[in-house]
Amino acid sequence: MKPDTWLRAHPGRPPERVPPLTVRLDPAHGPKLLELPMEPVWATTWEDDANTWIGPHLGLPELPVVRWASPRAPDPAGLHWKTREVAAWAGERPFAWIDDEPGERDREWLDLHHPAHCLLLRIDASRGLGEEDFTLLREWAGRTRAA
Repeated sequence: MKPDTWLRAHPGRPPERVPPLTVRLDPAHGPKLLELPMEPVWATTWEDDANTWIGPHLGLPELPVVRWASPRAPDPAGLHWKTREVAAWAGERPFAWIDDEPGERDREWLDLHHPAHCLLLRIDASRGLGEEDFTLLREWAGRTRAA
């Protein structure tokens, strides 16, 4: 795939010279995501391109998108560059964040600084979401709604 965000990341290079991104998608994940008792939102570098390039392959409707305001500069606390903005986007709401990059430092920061329940579910990009991840998300959402 060559979404616009990927092409813009290679300025001055003609599109045919930009290598494509390899994306592994499981169409069965779309319905499973929609069955979760939470609102799915894209928090990806793809931004709006996720609704064009990924969502249709998963059978997802157009979803809200977290738009990144800050440049992807190193965080002074060593956090992943998305962490503060995902938390800011969520505001006072609980949220589950599924990503393949943030780590333990981000989880600890969210536990200390986010006012509501949050779950950071780090997924191995080579494996993707498994049934145990969907079970964890359903259970977390059930506990969070009951709290």
